[in-house]
Amino acid sequence: MTDIADIRFVPNNHDGLEKTAGLIAVFVGPDGQLSTAAQKLDATTHKAVSRASKDAAFDKAEPGHVVRLNYAAGTAADAVLVVKAPADSDAVTARKIGAALAKAQGSDALTVLAGDIGNAENIALGLALRGYRFTDHKTDKGKPQGPITIQSDDPEALASAARVGMAIAEGIFFTRDLTNAPGNVLTTDDFAARLAGMQELGLEVEILEEADLEKLGMRALLAVGQGSAAPSKVVVMQWNGGGDEAPFALVGKGVTFDTGGISIKPGASMEDMTMDMGGAGVVSGVMRTLALRKAKANVVGLVGLVENMPDGKAYKPGDVITSMKGDTIEVINTDAEGRMVLADVLWYAQDRFAPTGMINLATLTGAMLVALGNENAGVFSNSDDLAGAFLDACASEGEGAWRMPMGKAYDKLIDSPIADMKNTGGRYAGSITAAQFLGRFVKDDTPWCHLDIAGTASVKSETALSPKGATGWGVMALNRLIADRYES
Repeated sequence: MTDIADIRFVPNNHDGLEKTAGLIAVFVGPDGQLSTAAQKLDATTHKAVSRASKDAAFDKAEPGHVVRLNYAAGTAADAVLVVKAPADSDAVTARKIGAALAKAQGSDALTVLAGDIGNAENIALGLALRGYRFTDHKTDKGKPQGPITIQSDDPEALASAARVGMAIAEGIFFTRDLTNAPGNVLTTDDFAARLAGMQELGLEVEILEEADLEKLGMRALLAVGQGSAAPSKVVVMQWNGGGDEAPFALVGKGVTFDTGGISIKPGASMEDMTMDMGGAGVVSGVMRTLALRKAKANVVGLVGLVENMPDGKAYKPGDVITSMKGDTIEVINTDAEGRMVLADVLWYAQDRFAPTGMINLATLTGAMLVALGNENAGVFSNSDDLAGAFLDACASEGEGAWRMPMGKAYDKLIDSPIADMKNTGGRYAGSITAAQFLGRFVKDDTPWCHLDIAGTASVKSETALSPKGATGWGVMALNRLIADRYES
């Protein structure tokens, strides 16, 4: 897995600033107020810090704006980074400030003077998240993010507060690594093996092979993978950190590569379909985070792993498939495969675990990208309570999400003349009819959300907290939801 930056927390040592090598970061408030450390460094650098903070551009800039003072007089540092930051930044702002620092840092050693800055643990999280680089398949891996030292009034308390953030960072890195991996590397076998490796963290991991899935009647999931040489699987991860209560369930679509099958996709941008397992990646990252921080909740994560390929054995448009639930599905388009996978895994999750609630994630529809772009995931739900709690968690963690409609009128679009339903309702309301399809495999008494993350799982340009590519969207919000709602 990609390594997280080396971050250490130490007591303030303002008297040693003159000898500090690498980069030094100090904070200045929106009103031009210098932190205690900034005042000390200002005196050392002959007022260079205060002059930079009085610049008109600095005054107009958003929190996280960084001014680099190269070879500042009176110090051994290569540069001083003057960072605009409120003393009491909220968590989301603090992470963006940390991310801006990481971008300015590069491979240099960085000393952050955070003595009287609030939410420094989230600055540390931002530093970690923005330092991510996926170099597994590069011969020249370049230089990694440099080491980070954060000076604090109470380094032990800060280190303790930052531990949860580092567990979140590791879960996000795990998700990003999975989502960025090429399809010839992240096969269904390899994916399952990586998840099995999390048993060392205390997760119970069970791998259901094709013979097991046949016995369970998961014919919808198996149909998607039957054109591939890669074996289809379902991996079940259990974290039992609560009491005797039923678990909360997370379900992820794990299509390790999606050609579209017989309904083959256009060649342009098909290489992006290595990320079609993004939902399973997020579920895996959340489970890793819960185990690392020893969450006091019972959570089960289930992922359906398949590869969708065209072949003489592949399922075809016009086929009728019987799901684990027993409902029949007329296949209209073999590229509407994710809902076939999720249908069986959702039903299995309820049948086996009777969860207190259930959220599934999938890079499900291109229509979602058209509707909401890269800023928000689509949220579909049968429960105002669960949907509201999840949207609150997204807002608190700065992860974009927007609730979308469902209803009987949309449901009629997937009625089939020869089976119980069709696997697609056509072009109009494509994301909604996909949600309606999944809703048919959710029991009436199960609170459920479907998250369509087609636009947020992987992006073509950098975000505040990540370089271009996989983002790990959803790990923070789902971890927050579980912490606030389900931990005992």
